[in-house]
Amino acid sequence: MRLILAEDSTLLREGLVRLLAEEGHQVLAAVGNAELLLRAVAEDPPDVVVADVRMPPTHTDEGLRAALEIRRRWPSVGVLVLSQYVEKRYATELLTGESEGVGYLLKDRVVQVDEFLDALERVAQGRAAFDPEVVRQLLGRTTHTDPLARLTARERAVLAEMAQGHTNAAIARRLHISQSAVEKHTNAIFDKLGLTGGEGYSRRVLAVLRYLGS
Repeated sequence: MRLILAEDSTLLREGLVRLLAEEGHQVLAAVGNAELLLRAVAEDPPDVVVADVRMPPTHTDEGLRAALEIRRRWPSVGVLVLSQYVEKRYATELLTGESEGVGYLLKDRVVQVDEFLDALERVAQGRAAFDPEVVRQLLGRTTHTDPLARLTARERAVLAEMAQGHTNAAIARRLHISQSAVEKHTNAIFDKLGLTGGEGYSRRVLAVLRYLGS
């Protein structure tokens, strides 16, 4: 996999470069701000960009805006953004766009190497990879009038796994239920939420997140 990293913390950036190289991936560039990130992508578009949400000079949303620009200009490039905290406005802006090949992870997840690498692979394959805590907080934005209240506990668990970017087979393994049961719960979720079935797995996730963000 060919990657470009954008992270202003030298320690984390160099650690990621070393980790990815050890896993057999090629890091084309490792930069510390959004301007250099866009320049590097323009020179040699990678398979995936890994970018911090907050970078110099203001440390607010430079990384996110660069990620959105990359998605607009180079739609074939996967984008995995990292954030110190769950920033709902940023997460919603990214996740309610075209979600094929998009991921959002908390930085704490990076130290769990297997989960980080799994998310990276999913994004590279054009799938979605959303941090469980991000999904939990997005799903938690409910009121008594929210149709999510109509979901059973098991359906909510399946929805949370689905929104993270897991396939039905993976959800079945993670929840210790059959794949046919996952499919049944998934159909019930979309019926209760009034969502039409989209083509492809990541569009299904996008539909759910768009609904939650509305």
